Amino acid sequence: MKALNNKYYSNGKLLLTGEYLVLDGTKSLAVPTKFGQDLIVNSIKEPSIIWESYDEQNNCWFQAEFRLSNLRIINDTFNSDNDKKEESIAKTLQKILREAKRLNLDFLSSDEGFHVITNLSFPRNWGLGTSSTLINNIASWAKVDAFELLNTSFGGSGYDIACAQNETPITYQLKDKKTLIETIDFQPVFSNQLYFVHLNVKQNSKFGIKKYREFISDKLSIIKEINTITDEMVSCKTIITFEKLLKEHEQIISKIINNKPIQKLVFSDYFGQTKSLGAWGGDFILATGNEDTPKYFKEKGFETVIPYNNMVL
Repeated sequence: MKALNNKYYSNGKLLLTGEYLVLDGTKSLAVPTKFGQDLIVNSIKEPSIIWESYDEQNNCWFQAEFRLSNLRIINDTFNSDNDKKEESIAKTLQKILREAKRLNLDFLSSDEGFHVITNLSFPRNWGLGTSSTLINNIASWAKVDAFELLNTSFGGSGYDIACAQNETPITYQLKDKKTLIETIDFQPVFSNQLYFVHLNVKQNSKFGIKKYREFISDKLSIIKEINTITDEMVSCKTIITFEKLLKEHEQIISKIINNKPIQKLVFSDYFGQTKSLGAWGGDFILATGNEDTPKYFKEKGFETVIPYNNMVL
């Protein structure tokens, strides 16, 4: 996360290991992305907050105005081809701002208002952290703890906030209600054989978490297995070992959520190894492969294939 006067920037995120289980204390490997979101704040004389959000193509997809004194919504507009959450966007933003003010009573206490502009550098349906980058930017603006703001507004493990704030890969773990974040030197020598493929679906992580919560068996032994896989992936030196670890991880999560791995469902003829990232069934997957990888996925209708080194900071 970087701040310059009235401009704040946060990195996007991808969780390479520990999906679902990161909520229960597993040690996860996460990477900040070269894509992110900024937030620009300018003072205005009117006692209101005028908010504009722009996508990666500089199209304004959300506008709202809030009364400064009580953050009441004066008006809002929402533009989207497929999202029908018109009423929730402004209310969600209102909740984040109110929580930020509760955490710092001096926030938004001036007589003058603000014109706020946010800019994404990635498509909203990619799942790289539209919400987490926003929360981290607002926390920086409000001078409050971003993890606390996340807990009181959206909820979640917080690994995405950690990615927003760090410029290198990290391991992330929740232990005794505390966040353990370690910046690591994770630069696989085989990174040119790794790709991120978007599945053309924006996954609802809350639904995925709900399904995960239905798993009632003892998670301690599984958490230990994932911890081991995370450690071995961080220190892995060969693509063959890396693929083996990805497959083991997929098999473990498959049993927990009672879902088949994406490779069995969609890519059974693929010559490399794939792994779901985040809530299964949407957003990005990680794929090992070679120069033929983009052609394979594009022929199956998945146009967004990004080499590892073009995605990860």
